[in-house]
Amino acid sequence: MLYGFDIGGTKIEIGVFDDALNPLWTKRIKTPLDSYYSFLQSIISLTNEADHLFSQSSQVGIGIPGFINNKRSIYTTNIPVVSHQPFASDLEKAIKRPIFINNDANCFALSEAFNDELKPYQTILAVILGTGLGGGIVVNHQVISGLNGCAGEIGHIRLPIDALNILGRDMQILACGCGLSGCAEKYLSGNGFEWLYQYFYQEPFSAKQIIERYYHGDQVAKLHVDRYFELLAAYLGHLMMIIDAEVIVIGGGLSNFDAIYQDVPSRIGKYILPKMTLPRLEKARFGDSGGTRGAALLCLRPSNIE
Repeated sequence: MLYGFDIGGTKIEIGVFDDALNPLWTKRIKTPLDSYYSFLQSIISLTNEADHLFSQSSQVGIGIPGFINNKRSIYTTNIPVVSHQPFASDLEKAIKRPIFINNDANCFALSEAFNDELKPYQTILAVILGTGLGGGIVVNHQVISGLNGCAGEIGHIRLPIDALNILGRDMQILACGCGLSGCAEKYLSGNGFEWLYQYFYQEPFSAKQIIERYYHGDQVAKLHVDRYFELLAAYLGHLMMIIDAEVIVIGGGLSNFDAIYQDVPSRIGKYILPKMTLPRLEKARFGDSGGTRGAALLCLRPSNIE
C-alpha cells in the first residue's frame, strides 16, 4: 500500500493506493500557512489517520511546488512557512519511516508516464497550463530532477524569438515573480491566455468566457486563439529541440480546451528540424488525482529523488 500527498498553496490531499495503484481512500484539507509547525502537524495527522484506517504503516510520497535540491531542502513561494525548513527529516522522524519527495509537476509527469498506453514511450514531457505554467520530464520511467531540483521548470524558460514574430516586436516583456523577465509562464499559462486577450483587445474576459466565445464563432476570440495556438506551438517546438520528447502530455485548466489537440500538433513542425518526427500530443488522463498518484509512485522509484 502507498500514500501519496499532493501539497499546494491552498490544499493538502492524501491518496491511498494499493500496489497496483488502485485508489482506496482520499482526504483533502486546507493548507495551514500560519506556521511551519501547523503545516508539519497536518501531514503527520493525515498519515496517522491513514495508518489507523488501514491498520498498517505504508510508504509515503510527497509532491510539493518548488525546488527540492539534492539535500531535500525545499524552496517554495506557494508555501513560505516550509521554505528552507528541514521538512523531510522532521517528517521522517515523526512518522518513523522514510519519505520520497519531489516537485508536484514532476509527480504529475510520473503519473501520466505510468499510464498503460504511455508506458512504452521512453521520453515524456508533461506541460501544465494552469494558473501558472509548470512541467516535468520523465526518461525511461524516471523523473529528471537535475542538480538544483529545477529540471522541468519550463515556465521560466524565456519565450523563443519566434514569439516576437507572433506577438509583435513591440510586445511588452513582463517581469515574472521568479525574478526573470519574459518567462513563458506570463504568456502561455491560463492567466497568460487571459492577459494576452486583454492586451490585444482591452477586454478582461476569463479563459472560460474566451473559449465559449471561440466555440460560438466569435471572430475576435478566434483570432486570439489562433495567435495563442501559434505561440504555444513555437514554445513546444523550442522545448522539443532540448528534450525531443516522444509524447507531450498537457495538464491544467487549459488542457480541457480540446481544440489544442486538433490544431497545435500540425503547427509544431514549423519550429523543429525538418527531419524530426512530431511528438504525440495528449490530454492528461488522471485529472485531479494525478498529483497524489504520482507522489505515491515516487515510493516505487527511489532514484527519482536522488
